Amino acid sequence: MTVSDTEQAGTTTVTLTEVAAQKVKALLDQEGRDDLRLRVAVQPGGCSGLRYQLFFDERSLDGDLLSEFPTEAGNVEVVVDRMSAPYLTGATIDFADRIDAQGFTIDNPNAQGSCACGDSFH
Repeated sequence: MTVSDTEQAGTTTVTLTEVAAQKVKALLDQEGRDDLRLRVAVQPGGCSGLRYQLFFDERSLDGDLLSEFPTEAGNVEVVVDRMSAPYLTGATIDFADRIDAQGFTIDNPNAQGSCACGDSFH
């Protein structure tokens, strides 16, 4: 891994569970690209004020915080921009694959409340 001056290797803002890391790795393998990272961001929006965004990104932005999580098939890189980092510090990302819910979930100790649909927080 090459770390630029704007990235801080080993800085863990968010944590991926083993299940979430394996799902991210599987999705990256489906994309067939090895230059993508999971970007986790917080953006204004939703009925509670802030909304999570998770997407694959090849960009490196000034001030990004980079963390690596091991899987059996290789490491998964997660990047958080410097503006989102204070909202996400200590958050855990998991992946649920149940009959009643499927997708990534975020357990964020910084969230003081969320909307009824769980799509946004404050």
